[in-house]
Amino acid sequence: MTEATAMSDAAEKPAKPHLPDAQIVQSVKHWTDRLFSFRVARPKTLRFRSGEFVMIGLLGETGKPLLRAYSIASPSWDEELEFYSIKVPDGPLTSRLQHIQPGDEIILRPKPVGTLVVDALLPGKRLWFLATGTGLAPFASLMRDPEVYEKFDQVIMMHTCRQVAELEYGRQLVEGLRDDPLIGEIVGEKLRYYPTTTREEFSHMGRVTDNLASGKVFTDLGLPKMNPEEDRAMVCGSLAFNVDVKAILEGFGLREGANSDPKEFVVEKAFVGDGI
Repeated sequence: MTEATAMSDAAEKPAKPHLPDAQIVQSVKHWTDRLFSFRVARPKTLRFRSGEFVMIGLLGETGKPLLRAYSIASPSWDEELEFYSIKVPDGPLTSRLQHIQPGDEIILRPKPVGTLVVDALLPGKRLWFLATGTGLAPFASLMRDPEVYEKFDQVIMMHTCRQVAELEYGRQLVEGLRDDPLIGEIVGEKLRYYPTTTREEFSHMGRVTDNLASGKVFTDLGLPKMNPEEDRAMVCGSLAFNVDVKAILEGFGLREGANSDPKEFVVEKAFVGDGI
């Protein structure tokens, strides 16, 4: 091959552009036609607390990065980073992100932040994780963190979706925890799982808010009503969900905290939901 021919071939096959802050997709799993999870290589320098989020995305049509906040679903000790996402057909980002394959690049800004960390809560006896849909992601991280079980006697994961199939990611995660060789012994019987649906018939039904307000979840799990002396909570869902749950928790006497001011509950406001 002549030098001229080689140059011509190179011109016809431009090199794949390298994304800024690029990380390589390791695996992808589609749970339903609306939900998928994927794992990417973890930057060697990235350190984060379980429950935090980072900005991830792709290049937009203008050539500028199109980024959204995504909670890291893997625990802080994991060698890869896992994310759990909704698919929005006309969403600027997820309409394209849902088609990623192993070997593809995504943008990952390695600056983790967030309020769903145990440091933002005062010491307590029980820790409640309250989520809808893909709001489960930060709790997928926290449920796999030994520190959570060292600090709390009981951990209760309340998760609501419309259909039973949408609970599968969380169900498999929870069921695998007790047999996990790394933290299974620590988790033991401390973790209580309370999944519910709102549209399809299931063993437990109703919204997180309804089951808290009515007291049904306390009866079903044999637990006392929430109180500020013993209970702590973390909330992740849509804006409307966050507002409703916050009002219920405050009705139980719990106060909202932050990294700089630990209290009885915290809310993640950078939730990735519809329209992304």
